[in-house]
Amino acid sequence: MILHAVYREGRDARLPCLVWLHGFLGSLREWDAVSENFIDWPQLRIDLPGHGNSADITVSDFHQVDQLLRKTLLSYNILNYVLIGYSLGGRVAMYHACQGENSGLCGLVVEGSHPGLTDGDARRERQASDHLWGQRLRNEALQDVLHAWYQQTVFQSLNDQQRTALIALRSQNNAASLAAMLEATSLGNQPDLRAALQQIPQPFYYLCGELDEKFRSVAHSLALTPHLITAAGHNAHRDNPAAFSACLLNLLRKPIEDTP
Repeated sequence: MILHAVYREGRDARLPCLVWLHGFLGSLREWDAVSENFIDWPQLRIDLPGHGNSADITVSDFHQVDQLLRKTLLSYNILNYVLIGYSLGGRVAMYHACQGENSGLCGLVVEGSHPGLTDGDARRERQASDHLWGQRLRNEALQDVLHAWYQQTVFQSLNDQQRTALIALRSQNNAASLAAMLEATSLGNQPDLRAALQQIPQPFYYLCGELDEKFRSVAHSLALTPHLITAAGHNAHRDNPAAFSACLLNLLRKPIEDTP
């Protein structure tokens, strides 16, 4: 079994493949507005389990997601790649980078994503919270749950029009599949990756919206200086795709010997 994905050849076959991993509630189409700016690179956009055309694929933990990711990369004969992950996709990317079996990984780019909770009580609280969201997804109208979801503090930079557009877009999802993925990949179930991320040999870049105070703080907790996307909140690549693309293009063109 592999994840549904869309592959696009690049103009320069010598460049590593850009592997795009979307956030919770998204799909590979999440990257439509930015991927067109990277036509020099081969690209693979992936639907994570429970999302898009991978909606029927279920997992129980991060290890299973990582195994599916590895099988998917191999199925496309992708041997050299840069992982680019937003939110949930960033957590999957960071987990992958920390597994120590990554001879083909050339770089890690994370947007607005969490390396893991350090406190046992916080992990249990997050597990309970995500379980409640999972129950709501299974038992309530999806549109009602999404309305509540986008009222969370992390989305406070959204205006009413942006919030309404996201709810309409995400209402096409399969609620039961989303619930299963949310619980399987709860931040409460994710190991704290901070120490391992300090040791990875690949370039590691952290991007976030300038209005995303929570994840600006998270970046600093990783001893990283975040690359800030102007006029953007948590979903920076959606809020300001031009600025996001310009920043990422600059990072990808850095010589490999440059430090993040």
